[in-house]
Amino acid sequence: MAFIFILTCLCFLAPTHQTSHPNVTISDLSYKNIDFAINLYRKIAGSSDKNIFFSPLSISRSFAALLMGAGGVTREEILKGLNLEQLDVDDQPELIPGLFQLLHEDIVQNGSLELDQSMALFIQQQFEVERTFLDRMKRFFHADIKTVDFADSEESISFINEYIKQKTRDKIPEMISTLDETTQLMLINSIFFQGAWEKPFNPNLTESSPFYIDNYNIVQVPMMFKEETKFYTGEDAPLGARVLKLPYQEGVSMLVLLPNKGVDYTVIDEEINAEKFFSWVKQLYKTNLEVRMPKFKMERAYSLHNLLPDMGIASLFSSSVNLTGLSKDKGLVVSEVLHKAVIDVDETGTTAAAATTVGIIPYSLPRMFIVNRPFFFFIYHEDTNSLLFMGRVIDPTKS
Repeated sequence: MAFIFILTCLCFLAPTHQTSHPNVTISDLSYKNIDFAINLYRKIAGSSDKNIFFSPLSISRSFAALLMGAGGVTREEILKGLNLEQLDVDDQPELIPGLFQLLHEDIVQNGSLELDQSMALFIQQQFEVERTFLDRMKRFFHADIKTVDFADSEESISFINEYIKQKTRDKIPEMISTLDETTQLMLINSIFFQGAWEKPFNPNLTESSPFYIDNYNIVQVPMMFKEETKFYTGEDAPLGARVLKLPYQEGVSMLVLLPNKGVDYTVIDEEINAEKFFSWVKQLYKTNLEVRMPKFKMERAYSLHNLLPDMGIASLFSSSVNLTGLSKDKGLVVSEVLHKAVIDVDETGTTAAAATTVGIIPYSLPRMFIVNRPFFFFIYHEDTNSLLFMGRVIDPTKS
């Protein structure tokens, strides 16, 4: 039996196009991807009370590539699991890959944003992949196509890890440590972003301060400080949380969602969705604020093949998988989907229901925004509202 590994990895360091189909736009893709991100976040959070960090864009992009080779139930499950079924159009198999291509072009169009996305297909020697699939991989994802000998697992591991290390600028030196020698194909997507704060924190003002994990656990963390200046902020009163926008240079921002004192972050877990995210972004209010925020580093790895079946993507990991658009080999099955993420936030930047209304209250807000308890963060491209990364910090001292 032949195996496929799909690895997505990222390192986060400090005008919208429209496709040929008039009813499907980049904005639709961004909106759907946020809801996919929240759905996946809930699956991860449901079995973990630790820090969380991942790139929904990196994961979605990997499966959008795989979608080009999927058919039948497998294709339907991927579309539904990625929350993209409403964007799919009959007889237009290149529509969704084309959307991802246009989204990438929109994000990097001015050439100054340091966001590198790369995709590679490692293929076992003599393994036959459909020419149409390879052509589309190159056209829509600019994928590197490389042949390897998976039977020599030690050499393959070294070769693949070196590729990822280079693409993430040494931030992910080891993505895989073991490899099934019967593997026939490996799909890898990496994303690297290095951003500097538009308004840096003053490192001379960083000092040790308490961070309240819960009512019983307090840790001391290096707390960054930014003197009173203009920030975009607001309050989601029904949710019981405040929001703060921290812009990076070149059109990318971090949106911090801080639950109010006494509000359990696990309750907020169930209320976050794309509609709320867009409401926060649109209704922020500019005011003077003093900001305190902890420095933190995280490295997280997820075995998505253990999470995705609960999101409806099941046949992909079973003998009933349909990947005939990728290869006519009937023994082809996806064995693993791995995702690894790294983030480093410091003073200079980062080296890495429908009836409910959201009320953003611009008045009577405190003059201070102190992030000294568990919080959520979202890193997004402003022009497209595309969610590049999201995370949750429970304990900033845990990497």
